[in-house]
Amino acid sequence: MKRFVASASLAALVCGCLAAGAQAAAPTQVEGVETVAALFGAREAVHGATLSPNGMKIAMVQSIGTGGTAVAVAEYDKDPKLRTLVISSSAAEKIRHCSWPSDSELVCSVSVADKDLNSYTRLIALYLDGRPMKVVTAAESSRALGFTWYGGDVIDWTGAKPGEVLMLRQYVPEREIGTHLASSLEGLGVESVDVRSLRRTTVEKPVPDAMDYITDGRGSVRIRGLNPTTSGGYDTNVINYFYRTKDARSWDLLSKVTFNASGSTTGFQPVAVDPTLDAAYGFDRKDGFMALYREKLDGSKARELVFSQPGIEVDDLVRLGRGQRVVGVSYAGDYRKVEYFDSELASLRKALGKALPGGPSVDFIDSSEDESKLVTFVGSDVDPGRYYLYDKGSRHLEEVLPLRPGLAGRKLAEMKPVQFPAADGTMIPGYLTLPPGSDGKNLPAIVMPHGGPSSRDEWGFDWLVQFFAARGFAVLQPNFRGSAGFGEAWFEKNGFQSWRTAVGDVDDAGRWLLSSGVAAKGKLAIVGWSYGGYAALQSGVLDPGLYKAIVAIAPVTDLSALRQDHVTRTDYRLVDQQIGSGPHVTQGSPAQNAAAIQVPVLMFHGEWDLNVNVRQSQMMERRLRDAGKQVELVTFPGLAHSLDDSAARTKVLQQSDSFLRQAMGL
Repeated sequence: MKRFVASASLAALVCGCLAAGAQAAAPTQVEGVETVAALFGAREAVHGATLSPNGMKIAMVQSIGTGGTAVAVAEYDKDPKLRTLVISSSAAEKIRHCSWPSDSELVCSVSVADKDLNSYTRLIALYLDGRPMKVVTAAESSRALGFTWYGGDVIDWTGAKPGEVLMLRQYVPEREIGTHLASSLEGLGVESVDVRSLRRTTVEKPVPDAMDYITDGRGSVRIRGLNPTTSGGYDTNVINYFYRTKDARSWDLLSKVTFNASGSTTGFQPVAVDPTLDAAYGFDRKDGFMALYREKLDGSKARELVFSQPGIEVDDLVRLGRGQRVVGVSYAGDYRKVEYFDSELASLRKALGKALPGGPSVDFIDSSEDESKLVTFVGSDVDPGRYYLYDKGSRHLEEVLPLRPGLAGRKLAEMKPVQFPAADGTMIPGYLTLPPGSDGKNLPAIVMPHGGPSSRDEWGFDWLVQFFAARGFAVLQPNFRGSAGFGEAWFEKNGFQSWRTAVGDVDDAGRWLLSSGVAAKGKLAIVGWSYGGYAALQSGVLDPGLYKAIVAIAPVTDLSALRQDHVTRTDYRLVDQQIGSGPHVTQGSPAQNAAAIQVPVLMFHGEWDLNVNVRQSQMMERRLRDAGKQVELVTFPGLAHSLDDSAARTKVLQQSDSFLRQAMGL
């Protein structure tokens, strides 16, 4: 196997960086925080890569400026230089992902947000021959009784002719007064659309409660998910999945999935259909942990266990190519692993991992229609990652683009799995990252709880962690009880209702850093985003003074207010169930207990945050000021929950570093 690098023109056109494979000069020992913050705060240069059916063209969504996005294409059968097809310079209008209906056009999803916290999506078609782009999402009638918030997604190819896709469509009923032409169709359906002419045909009539359709990769819809709503229009915590046998039109019940308040689910949740086996792949619990099952769709509903891993949640299906062929399954213990059902891919992945420096993780992202060419993503904890194009026939491996060219040649910090004891003796898993070259002792240290709460941290590159490690901090990321990935019992009630356990585990992470000698006395802080920000603030209530400073980004601060923020949303009942009722609602709200916090607090929040309203941070700031505490809130107009803007992220990093150093006396 021979490794090739991309041409200088391909890499330089995107980011003005060094030619792929070249090594940048090592950073000097004396670097200002401004420089380091800008390096790590920069957004990824590219967001995903997808291959045309013939394998000769690759498209990617790029970062443009501090907050914009663009779609660029390299045509290897013509000119490998990247050609930009469309640019969105606004952070409020982002291109999310693209796919190839044929070798000559793309369909891309665009999300749009506004200051009133409205958000919607649209599909657009881009043509490589230079024709003007078109909006693929169906236009609303002037008689529409509502707004089309969801612009649909491509879910399959019809196979009838190039450029024809199956896509989801949100149907909105129309006003009937004064016309006999009004449509009463409502809900989510499926239609066939020719992206060249925009001719559209209904394939599955919409159903008001429909929320999912699953095809077989060959243009046939085989599974439909219905989420019943209440009389008030709120979603329930149940999805009923129905299937149809080959060549049938009627639907039969396949499974019922229940979303529990803890964040766990019960019931068989289908995610893919194998047309050859005439079966659905999906996840269900086995001995309290998620496992992969397969159920026949021939009417027998015969079920078999495909893969499980004792004590670990099996949580992701690996699919490849135009037909989204199921090729493996993925799960995360200390490290994420993939078990390939396809022996050729398993061997190739192993060979590539050995051939590439550092023994990185190798994932197959996309392929040509005949799977002779593969897009792979390669990365690790000390490598932000890069995309490669591999040709099976020639065994040619070519680097396409790195995700973070500004970090090329820079020594990054290794992320090590660790365990530490909670107060009740339970061993809590996590990841410890030490500054490069450090002996791991007597360091300024940060505990960084993840968001969610029913999420988890995994091994791999993390720009926030790596920044603080580069600035000399040790960083511990605890997967506290309430995290996903560790079985049903680990969820407890969830990170809000069982906040004392979850935040207690987070605080025990800090105590372990001190007792083990990693953290220097008086040099311990906590930094968190979203639920992690909530945990950071609540740690100051549960254990005042344990941490010398608190940084909270987009935090939840008041559980009652969080519930109220969802009253006008369809997910209100689910949020209400998650928060629950009882003394924990007040006791577990940092804003209701601000007087207990004894250390300085710094918060950041996007003003267009749809996940956690900026009012949560504004309330916390007022309560802390009223209690005579030291607090600062920095808000970002026009930005959402992830602060997907290089300038904003750089400011977060730079200001947090200065704040922590001052609080710790560094």
